[in-house]
Parts: sequence; C-alpha cells; structure tokens
Amino acid sequence: MDALVDRQASDARTAHARLFTPLRVGKAVSLSNRLAVAPMTRVSATADGHATPRMAEYYEAYAAGGFGLIITEGIYTDTSYAQGYLFQPGLTDDAQGDAWRAVVDRVHARGGRIVAQLMHAGALSQGNRYRASTKGPSAVLPKGRQMTFYRGDGPYRMPEAMSDEDIAVAIEGFAQAARRAREAGFDGVEIHAANGYLLDQFLTAYTNLRQDRYGGSLEHRLRLTVEVIQAVRRSTADDFIVGVRCSQGKVNDFTHKWEGGEADAAQVFLTLGALPIDYVHTTEFQAWQPAFGDQGPSLAALARRHVPVPVLANGSLHDPMQATGMLARGEADFISLGRGALTHADWPAKLRAGESHEAFDPGLLSPIADLANAARHRDERRRADSVSASRPVNT
Repeated sequence: MDALVDRQASDARTAHARLFTPLRVGKAVSLSNRLAVAPMTRVSATADGHATPRMAEYYEAYAAGGFGLIITEGIYTDTSYAQGYLFQPGLTDDAQGDAWRAVVDRVHARGGRIVAQLMHAGALSQGNRYRASTKGPSAVLPKGRQMTFYRGDGPYRMPEAMSDEDIAVAIEGFAQAARRAREAGFDGVEIHAANGYLLDQFLTAYTNLRQDRYGGSLEHRLRLTVEVIQAVRRSTADDFIVGVRCSQGKVNDFTHKWEGGEADAAQVFLTLGALPIDYVHTTEFQAWQPAFGDQGPSLAALARRHVPVPVLANGSLHDPMQATGMLARGEADFISLGRGALTHADWPAKLRAGESHEAFDPGLLSPIADLANAARHRDERRRADSVSASRPVNT
C-alpha cells in the first residue's frame, strides 16, 4: 500500500512538474512555484478597515500550504469613493497600513510572497463608511443587483459622474496606498482594473459616456488605468512588483465581451505592456476557453502574445490538468486559484503528494462570504462527519 501511495505521488509530481518550477517576477522577486492565490473578497476586516489576526491566520495558511504567491482581497485606496464593501480592509492611512504588517510577516515567515490588490469600487460600491453616494465615469445605473453575500441589498445606486478633481483623488489614492503597502512589507501591489470596478468602468463603453480625454475611443478609456499605473510606479520603487488585473466579465455582467474582439484585446495588452508593470493577471470564468466566439486564443494567450512580462491566468483552474495545460501550451506563465484555494489552503502540497482535491463547497461563502462564516461552516461539516462516522453500519 505504501508503495502505491509513493508511486501516485511520484506520478503527480511528474505530470504537474511545470507548476512547481520557480518564476522571477519583476526585478527582485523569485517565486518558488507557479501557483498563486487569487484575490477574493472576504469582508472580514474591522469596521474601520484594519486587517485582523484572523486575516493573518487566513493568509498564512496559504503560504504554509505551498502557494508561491498570495494576492490579497481588494483593498480600498482612499477615503472618498473607493470603498466597495462594509468590513473591507483599506490602505488609506498609516494605521490601516500598520495593521497589514502582521499579515505580511506571517506569510514571509512561511516562505511565501504577498501582493496587495488595490481596488476602487466606483459605481459598484455597496458599502462605504465615508460616503452615502457613489461615483463612476458617468451617471449610468449599473446592471444587476448588489451581492448579498457581501452584505449588499437591492439594486445598485445611480452613480454621479466623476469630476476631474474626483479622478485626481482616485489616482492619488492608488499611489499612496501602494506606498503604504511597500512600507508594510508587501512584495508588491496588483492594480485592480477588472470585474466591473472603477478602472474597468472607464474601459467599458456602455458605462463610460464621457466626452473628455477619459472617454470615447479605447485609447481614451484606457487613460485612467495608464495614469494609475504610472502614479503607482512613481510612488514605489523599481524593485517593487506592480501587476495589473484585467477581465471582460464583471461581477454584475458575467458575459460581457470587449466589443472590438481580438483587436481591442491587442490594443489593451499592447498599452499595458508598454507601461512599467511586472505582470498581467487575466481572469475569465474558464481561463482556457476562447476569449471571443467558439474558437481562437484565450484571453491569457492574447495577453501573453502582446506583453513582455509574465501572464497570470485565473478561472476554474482548480483542475490540475487544466492548470498544467495553460503552462504547457504557452498561454500563461503562472496560474491563480480562487475556489480551489478556498477549498484547500494546502492545494499545492496535496497535488505534490498525489492526494485528491475535493469539490468547492458553496457553503463557505454563504450567507456571508467572511472568514467567520467559513469557520462555522467547516466546524459544522466536521461535526456532521463525526456523527456519521460514529453510527453503526447495518448489515
């Protein structure tokens, strides 16, 4: 039996060896493998946006479980209109920055690297302790309804169109949050330009009706992302990782596609690739599927075609064969897991040992997608399993 287990572990290591090779990202950071934890909103900070001891344990577990890189949940960047959810962590002042030090230290102590995802919710804000209203590129009512598992209720509010001053505040918020992330010891930041949040709202034609230099052509709709990246780089250092996340689908519009297809993708990625960034993080529901139509390259493959930096692919890659396949086909340089990581904080260690991975349990995120609910749900499952195991078997 021991020989069989050893052989299975050896087979798993061989089949998925690509996932466990080192990768250099940026000028100074070497990752131990190609496996990252995707950013996942956990709404588990204090009411005033401070990271907590429970959050430190949560992120440490991923490093202990073998992930080479951990990307935090979206962190709001200013005290105006950036906050998206109640109990979301922030990086808007020194106290919030200091609260992240324990998280960073515990990840580093386990040999992991950690990047802070910087996020401005814009028109999709459903909980902001600083403002009762929302702002976005234009006064366009967002599609869909607020997410209840992030404590939202009902339709989104009608946003106000951002003024030039509002835009300047947002850019400076990203820059100063990045500076505080570096001071807190993070290895880098990821600029959230995906999933329907502020930078993606400016990119998207139907939410950006502006007639100024931030609206109209795709080049103009990309301008805010460009200026944020440039400001973040100026506020940090050359050896500090700066990544950017992009997507087509949104949390309130899952099936959205860039209207110009591959031509738009080429322009987006060529623009990003010319900026001082260290990786591009693409996210789709299924990362390996064609980005447009039934055939053609995936979004990650299109990014890799046009950017000179590593591409991180996200989207249902908890299947090890799909994850390995993205690397083997040259569509991505490393991959990130959301549901797979939530299910198994030690997903990499299990894969190396040849152990199976369980299916994702939606109960971990319901009714509230916070760490307290996840802990309760796991305790309830353990008790139920214990009771079931103790029952006599009828023969």
